[in-house]
Amino acid sequence: MPQNPPAAHPCGGDGLGFGFVTTTASRLPWTRLDWIVLGVLSLAALATRMVALGAATSEGTPVFDEKHYVPQAYDMVESTINPLTGGIESNPGYGLVVHPPLAKQLIALGEYLFGYSPWGWRLSVAIAGCLVVLLVFLLARELARSTWVGAVAGLLALTDGVLIVASRFGMLDIFTTLFVLLAVYALARDHADVTARVAAAQDVLYSSRLGPFLGFRWWRFLAGVALGCTLSVKWSGLYYMAFFGIYLVCHDYWLRRRALITHPARGVLLRDTLPNFLAVVIVPVAIYAWSWRAWFSSETSVYRHALAQGSIPENSALRQLPEALANWLYYHQSVLQFHASLTTSAGHHHPWESKPWTWLVAGRPILYLSDRDISCFGREDCDRLIYMFGTPTLWWLTVPVVGWALWAGIVRRRWGVVLPLVAFAAGFLPWVVGYDRQMYFFYATALVPFTVVLLAQLLQQLRRTRIGAAAVPVYLSLICVSFVYWLPIIYGIALPKAYIDSLLWLPSWK
Repeated sequence: MPQNPPAAHPCGGDGLGFGFVTTTASRLPWTRLDWIVLGVLSLAALATRMVALGAATSEGTPVFDEKHYVPQAYDMVESTINPLTGGIESNPGYGLVVHPPLAKQLIALGEYLFGYSPWGWRLSVAIAGCLVVLLVFLLARELARSTWVGAVAGLLALTDGVLIVASRFGMLDIFTTLFVLLAVYALARDHADVTARVAAAQDVLYSSRLGPFLGFRWWRFLAGVALGCTLSVKWSGLYYMAFFGIYLVCHDYWLRRRALITHPARGVLLRDTLPNFLAVVIVPVAIYAWSWRAWFSSETSVYRHALAQGSIPENSALRQLPEALANWLYYHQSVLQFHASLTTSAGHHHPWESKPWTWLVAGRPILYLSDRDISCFGREDCDRLIYMFGTPTLWWLTVPVVGWALWAGIVRRRWGVVLPLVAFAAGFLPWVVGYDRQMYFFYATALVPFTVVLLAQLLQQLRRTRIGAAAVPVYLSLICVSFVYWLPIIYGIALPKAYIDSLLWLPSWK
């Protein structure tokens, strides 16, 4: 064992690598400039997400997959007796209610205020979309220790067509994106916090073979709450729980190893395993169960009396459980069977479905609204289309940006790319494995924040070169021009058919 604590380990190009023992403050001080950037992004997010929020309807009714979730959310409004529990989804809509209730509970909050109207079923979604932009800024700033990087990431998130459309329709994916982002931000703050704790615990570090107990980690607890909310929106939250669980083990092992702990693996096993298990398993599962409180409190919930009605087979192990728990798990079993049946090989096809590898280049956007041959500007040959559309100037860089991040993380050991890469992998790789399932481009919504955080860091590196210093402002200007150029099919502005067709460059976009 060394007699004196060593100096800080090298951390890669930006000082944010895997060397967790540091001798300087690990966080960027908050300044007046940060308040200005946050304020500008807030106003711009409100404008881009809220303007004409209720304009796109199908004769006053929900459009596209809003038709599933909006009526279910309003069921909650109408069936609410106790505001602490909320209401239930008494109307299965187009079949089984196949997603957990949290996002629909949030949509219902807007319907409480504005009734069954477009503003009612989209208000909570738009607010979530605004918060996504702000969290992107905070996350990028935290990881890169740079307000400039945070501002650029916020600009990219602000102008991306996928995030805009996801923030303007009463669907679920923007809530998944928001809670995943919150979890990643909490883990980034946990990294900064625990690095400071380890740096302050030099005596313990060099007198213990296992390293110090790090105490209760509030940021990891918040990450667990956010993961629980993610799971309570969609079951894809399980992927994030698994990937972040692996990340936490690797993070804590490296933390102890870089601090020259004699037995880092044993230290992780004996001192970090239980807290990590609580953070990424117990807390999320508890939040998930809490989101079902209305289902348990109501006598008319879907499958609430499955056991009494004979729906659960005689040989099922569920019959050995308490009735309420058995009914709840039977519900989950039925939902799982429903999702498992939605496979391409089983003949389930949709004209706007897409596979994960096409998401990387926004190869197949989704048509949310189509009004053909309407009048505009005194003409009768106008179209009004709304696509969930990935801006090419951003999305066509996804593969090279992720490739750069892998190189920067593995070769240069840049800490700032690790968490975005883990989150990107959790939102992408499981769908590649299950490629036979029916999938849509809106599944890729949660990828956008981490792509822009990585891209903003890459742009920071490029602007330090002579060519990059000139090219980066040009690129950011091109992002803004692209937003304006494709704005008609993002917001549904009626224009002559010839002009609308000119925006749809690729056959797969039509």
